[in-house]
Amino acid sequence: MRIGVFDSGFGGLTVLRALLDRIPGAEFFYLGDTARLPYGAKSRKTVARYAVSSAKFLTSEGADHLVIACNTASALALDAIRDAVPVPVLGVVETGANAARASSRTRDVLVVATAATVESRAYAAACAERELRALEKACPLLVPLVEEGWIEHPVTAEVLRIYLSELMEEAAAANIDADTLVLGCTHYPLLRAQFERATPRSLRVIDSAQVTAEQVAEMLGTGNGAQNSGSRVRFYATDSVAKFSALGGRFLGRAIPAVELVDLGG
Repeated sequence: MRIGVFDSGFGGLTVLRALLDRIPGAEFFYLGDTARLPYGAKSRKTVARYAVSSAKFLTSEGADHLVIACNTASALALDAIRDAVPVPVLGVVETGANAARASSRTRDVLVVATAATVESRAYAAACAERELRALEKACPLLVPLVEEGWIEHPVTAEVLRIYLSELMEEAAAANIDADTLVLGCTHYPLLRAQFERATPRSLRVIDSAQVTAEQVAEMLGTGNGAQNSGSRVRFYATDSVAKFSALGGRFLGRAIPAVELVDLGG
């Protein structure tokens, strides 16, 4: 089993980390398109072009399943990717929406994500397809705080508290009776404990990395066996392999021994 995992940068490593726990014995290929990030500042056409080239690279390396561990690419380019490669493709927006549907009894959910993902309205659309109402909130300061390593820093806790307070006020004003909160950015699983401390117990927090791994394992018919047993990973980045290795280890939860530099063009 050969699984390709793609993100514009580092956040998708939280998805890979969960996949390693869920699918022992597989071979994984992780590509971080670090030369062309951030995708959020690009047009839909450009994001699709970048994402398709990355997907084609992973399939050329031998991946027979793809996980798009990038919310922007999942939101703006999933159909283009599926049209471009001959293997099954799963994106994190649909996995998050599936988990929200399974979790919510009130049929109202909240979503926190980057500004680009919120502006795409991808989660709102995916939730609507599943007969859910979704209220989305952009939290642009959280990604740089995570990449700075300020996971348990008081500044991060205060920023998160402010965002959630604003979101709860917006939900009340819109008569949204939410019982589920979707972490709609692959950086946010590192802040899961912070989110759970800052929200009432009645609000279930959906970790996008964990639910994606669960749904990939279900799709492939694999169980949760011995952790990381026999799994192999090859890492690729399109820029600064030293930075990728140093920063990526924070997201993966272990050292990244070697990263291959690849050129996918402009």
